[in-house]
Amino acid sequence: MSAGFTEIEHTADYALHITGRDLAELLVNAARGMVSLMVADPAALAAEVEQWLELDALDAESLLVEWLNELAYWAEMEGLVFHQFELHRVTPTALQATVRGGHTPALQKHIKAVTFHNLQIIEADEGLETTVVFDV
Repeated sequence: MSAGFTEIEHTADYALHITGRDLAELLVNAARGMVSLMVADPAALAAEVEQWLELDALDAESLLVEWLNELAYWAEMEGLVFHQFELHRVTPTALQATVRGGHTPALQKHIKAVTFHNLQIIEADEGLETTVVFDV
């Protein structure tokens, strides 16, 4: 079974090609991929903190960026890396989720922001796919 994301070469930033059978799986795989950039072994982090997230956006691409930026914010500002994701409600413009994770002493890669650079969620043979570029 694939992880649902692959790191790809990008000139100045980091980028991930992400797949999912539906939007919910795409969002979870994108989060897992971003976390794998920030922390060498996300599974080694305790799931000691639980947070409820509720996000609204204009479209699916904006929702993806909002979702990842929210997770990156917690990692950068609080040293809190969420690595367990339970999505309760997902539409192309809204998301409700419970996330769980723990504090890390250091991030291996810092993500300042998730960009809209060439961001487009497209239908593929087995669901959805996109490429996300991270500003570092």
